Amino acid sequence: MTRHEKPDVTVVSEKGQVVIPQKIRIKLGLVPKTKLLVYGYQDAIIMKKLEVPDIAKELEAMYRRIDEKIAMYGELSEEEINEIVQKHRRQRPPGS
Repeated sequence: MTRHEKPDVTVVSEKGQVVIPQKIRIKLGLVPKTKLLVYGYQDAIIMKKLEVPDIAKELEAMYRRIDEKIAMYGELSEEEINEIVQKHRRQRPPGS
């Protein structure tokens, strides 16, 4: 908290819910479904915004790269894939 910010007061509901003041939500980019890590420390509660990767977007980007490679080089046959896997297995040291 910077020197110029004034603290806000919030109330714990009967269900244990707490409303995070709007100006803090805006400042931190907290939107519905944002994940927060919650710590209890002495008489304080510390909440930290979690940056959870968007797996769907990552998969989409990966599939796009695969499609680009297929367009450039053509698809691999199952036999070619098995050959690459076997070659990789032969190169690995035992037990790894």
